[in-house]
Amino acid sequence: MRPGAAALAMLSLLALAAGPAPEGRTPLPERMADTGGGSQLITARAARTSATTGTVTWWDRRGGRWVEAGSAPARFGAGGLVEGGSRKQGTNTTPTGLYDLPYAFGVEPAPAGTRTPYRPVRQTSWWCQDNSSRAYNRWTDPRPADCRAAESEHLISYGTQYAYALVVGFNYARPVRGRGAGIFLHVNGRGATAGCVSVPKDAMRHILNWAEPAREPHIAIGTDDGPTAVIRY
Repeated sequence: MRPGAAALAMLSLLALAAGPAPEGRTPLPERMADTGGGSQLITARAARTSATTGTVTWWDRRGGRWVEAGSAPARFGAGGLVEGGSRKQGTNTTPTGLYDLPYAFGVEPAPAGTRTPYRPVRQTSWWCQDNSSRAYNRWTDPRPADCRAAESEHLISYGTQYAYALVVGFNYARPVRGRGAGIFLHVNGRGATAGCVSVPKDAMRHILNWAEPAREPHIAIGTDDGPTAVIRY
């Protein structure tokens, strides 16, 4: 992974994709200012910041061009989308930006062909979201004493959503308290998410089978009418 890739944020996808080529003729990654430096990319795109649905597409760079490898309907946070650098915890918003994908996890065994490091969810597995804990925005197994259960996610309690999941590197490398914790790409639940991006279960299987760590996959989350300031964090 190139240095600093996990800390990059981006313009809205509209701004990144600005160019003379009309939509549909040139793949979106070709019109983006930054795709993370690797040869795999996931784009999660909503029409506007207030949207709770959109599209996730995964791409391969082959022969100097980006080629679509798959696509699925997506769900976003119940509070819509907001620029990652200004997001606040507890707002149910999905952070826009360009992020790495540190590892995968799941209540179910990893799909056949998964190459991304994959952690099985156990009864003792938690994601700490307690701002006062040293384990803030980290997987913990077991949950440490300074991480309150009421301020954390007991991962096994979300057997549907976390059947399969990829950690999104938002606020992960150098966590800022109060910005938010536990942003994932995961399986759909009943409706909009609490800030994650979700797709149908079969799509998550395909994504985990497709992703290759050696190709440095990233996820770009954005909107057609979102913020335009570049933020680093």
